[in-house]
Amino acid sequence: MTSRVIDTDGELESLIAFVRNHKRPFTVNITAGRSRTPEQNRLQRLWVGEVSAQKGDETPEEIRGYCKLHFGVPLLRHENEEFAEAYDKHIKPLPYETKLAYMMHPLDFPVTRLMNIDQKSRYLDSVLMHWLGQGYKLTMPEDKD
Repeated sequence: MTSRVIDTDGELESLIAFVRNHKRPFTVNITAGRSRTPEQNRLQRLWVGEVSAQKGDETPEEIRGYCKLHFGVPLLRHENEEFAEAYDKHIKPLPYETKLAYMMHPLDFPVTRLMNIDQKSRYLDSVLMHWLGQGYKLTMPEDKD
């Protein structure tokens, strides 16, 4: 599968030429927005590490899995039909502890890596509000400078 972000007229023309010259038949999917950013990924890793350190009884990977299951899955099930079908078929029927295991390494069911910038931003907002509401201290992006 080929994935391209199109920002400029030149990139659009290049994509049109690519499609025009591609062997048929083929399927095209267009997704609005860009993929999540490295900065968003770093912030997520920072926060799960901070929560883990403050809790003291869960690893960062366990916190990450919890966040994926509780905040990422509902968001994507609502906005991504392909994800919803796969999740509902393979993961939803499972017991809670198994679902949680599927969110973590080594199984790592894809959730946040499927998000665009806007989705990841809303996901991070949910993560932030949840953990702040539980009394945890999290570094805000502007605090890092």
